[in-house]
Amino acid sequence: MSNDYQTLLATLREDSGRVVESWLDEARLSDPGARRSAQAEAAEILRQLGDGLQAGADPARFDAPAWASLRETMANLSRSRAAKGQSAADTSVFVLSLKKPLFESIQRRLGSDPAAMGSAMWALSTTVDTLAQHTVGTYQLAREEIIRRQQEELLELSTPVVKLWDGVLAVPMIGVLDSGRTQMVMEALLQKIVETGSALAIVDITGVPTVDTLVAQHLLKTVTAIRLMGADCIISGIRPQIAQTIVHLGIDLQGVRTKATLADALALALQQTGWRISRDGE
Repeated sequence: MSNDYQTLLATLREDSGRVVESWLDEARLSDPGARRSAQAEAAEILRQLGDGLQAGADPARFDAPAWASLRETMANLSRSRAAKGQSAADTSVFVLSLKKPLFESIQRRLGSDPAAMGSAMWALSTTVDTLAQHTVGTYQLAREEIIRRQQEELLELSTPVVKLWDGVLAVPMIGVLDSGRTQMVMEALLQKIVETGSALAIVDITGVPTVDTLVAQHLLKTVTAIRLMGADCIISGIRPQIAQTIVHLGIDLQGVRTKATLADALALALQQTGWRISRDGE
């Protein structure tokens, strides 16, 4: 280990308590609860950084096995802050706030040797920068994972399978219909058909803004899958503009029953399944 890192290690071992408090002050953490939580994180980061330097690991090679524990700690820091809605900049600023307390500690140690102090501070600066870069990268991955999971949850919520009547299911489509949503709809609908033993399913596209060749193909695949399960299908929500688009594109929906509204489709479904609904007094 170079003398530059020896100075940094000595600072971490001998002045860790003071460095942690100065670090939290620099990060402007005044809330008692947030400060206690951050204090534990900061102390652990300094301890693991000191352990890595003690083992002779080079901070410039942060992907080395010796830094595995510190990498995981920094990753957890990023993930926890991402889950709380904080930005990557907030996390990076917190880590970079460590520089000033360490600068001050090194200055007290090497103030009489400007050359050694400058070299040690450069080593310190690059080390903290490496930690900050790692947190930003991990933060980005964590946010992408959160966004992906939320998108999946929204897809599930936007394509619910609803039991309208005994033996009649409905799937109200909302938004753009692509391959991913079609697959999710088919899986959810076919599973529901098996669970309920339903003989008929209504696919309502009232909430689908446009219908093109690709959307029509997705609908036909859904209808085919439903029929393979022994059930029948009605497509509702065929508005005038959608009907014109289907005709203009030459899309063949022969054999697929369609209705203008979900109410019309339900009435047809009840008729097909042998139900007769009447008002009192009729």
